[in-house]
Amino acid sequence: MEHFDVLIMGAGLSGIDAAHHLQKFCPKKTYVILEQRERVGGTWDLFRYPGIRSDSDMLTMGYSFRPWTLPKVISPGGDIREYIAGAARDEGIDRHIRFQHRILRAAWSSQDAKWTVEAVCSTAGGEERVTLSCNFLFSCAGYYRYSAGYTPDFPNAASFRGRIVHPQAWPQDLDYAGKQVVVIGSGATAATLIPAMADTAGHVTMLQRSPTYFFSAPGEDTMGAWLRRFLPPRWAYRLTRWRNVGFGFLFFQFSQRFPNFVKKGLINNVRKQLGPDFDIAKHFTPSYNPWEQRLCLIPDADMLKAIHSGRAGVVTDQIESFTEKGILLKSGQELEADIVVTATGLVMQAFGGAELSVDGQPVDPGKTLAYKGVMMSGVPNLASVFGYVNASWTLKADLICNYVCRLLNYMDRQGVRQVTPKAEGETAAALFVEKFTPGYIRRALEHWPRQGTKSPWRVYQNYFRDTISLKWKSVDDGALEFSNPAQASPKPASRQLAELSR
Repeated sequence: MEHFDVLIMGAGLSGIDAAHHLQKFCPKKTYVILEQRERVGGTWDLFRYPGIRSDSDMLTMGYSFRPWTLPKVISPGGDIREYIAGAARDEGIDRHIRFQHRILRAAWSSQDAKWTVEAVCSTAGGEERVTLSCNFLFSCAGYYRYSAGYTPDFPNAASFRGRIVHPQAWPQDLDYAGKQVVVIGSGATAATLIPAMADTAGHVTMLQRSPTYFFSAPGEDTMGAWLRRFLPPRWAYRLTRWRNVGFGFLFFQFSQRFPNFVKKGLINNVRKQLGPDFDIAKHFTPSYNPWEQRLCLIPDADMLKAIHSGRAGVVTDQIESFTEKGILLKSGQELEADIVVTATGLVMQAFGGAELSVDGQPVDPGKTLAYKGVMMSGVPNLASVFGYVNASWTLKADLICNYVCRLLNYMDRQGVRQVTPKAEGETAAALFVEKFTPGYIRRALEHWPRQGTKSPWRVYQNYFRDTISLKWKSVDDGALEFSNPAQASPKPASRQLAELSR
């Protein structure tokens, strides 16, 4: 059985970041990346729908170690995938990746002080099971199910004569030129699809149950372009990155303290684009405060411009059922369509769907507490990346990767093989994500670790606070148990895997 010091799950944005940090800060560690797809990129290789782009600026969503130098900072998905692939290639990370390896389960053995990981490998001849072991398991597998997105059970959908597609499984042969298209949903995916499809479709209608906040920003960063004329790219990148980190932090804090003021400003910006006669109150005035759900970032107001031009429209109503011609609404209106796009969200999934066990006992994440938002109580030598909901994912990923390297180096200096968060005297007080209410979050949080009452058992959506906690505070904070377990009774991990797979 092959053995590695660290096994990374996933070769997306976070997985490549993790590998970079290991190579830089733990150069003697051996590692492997298992990736279920055929290429690097994760989300940015999976999603292929029209207009796919980032929902955060690439100055903060890019890597701290690799400047983003393209003009567009709200960037097309293809450019992001190439950026990730370039980082993997230039740093030699791609040599450590094993593609088409889907992890089924991982079992920790205190007797062996290691994880045994079982994966299925897709080959030209079919599928085969492979087993590897590692001292430390690092999940960078994202937060949602790759195989299929979330689609509600719409009544009478089978009667629709047109085509129903989900953005997560976009058919590359779909011809929507001149067609009547209805996009169900009003989140980031819908805001991306609508202006992209409106260029060639006959008409695109955004059908939403309730309104969303939209925030328009320039698609290109003129300050960054100006700075690159006088400064090395890395310096220009750092300056614009920190500018955007600071602005995002201050804007979120201001929104928390003065929600009505921010709400008014966001709605007024939409009104400026659509004009005084548009029914802003009905279609663009949410019932919740800003940041209770993620703001939809739209570059150069492209979606609003498509609506203002008449190439796209918005309907706020609920679905009664599908019909042969389209969708019947609760109001009695029927929306005729040739194509219906269900931009209805994701299915959250931890650890890429892999089953976890510790000394023969299955791990239920929902019954654990989150340690610094990185590890789980009672689960040794395991870390995972879950980014911010109010800022770029990579900002948190970068801090977590740095922390894991600090932790591994500390364990080496102390001569210990096992680290386990111990939540003694701490109780579950909140879900993993608080005050954030999108449907895909609400549907799944019971299966994610809980928060406790105080640090380090709280999950803070605060980059500067996390920087102190993950980058500067002592690794040994009293909540981690470092040990060299005795070679005793626990079953070897290989036996645990065999029992779990029965």
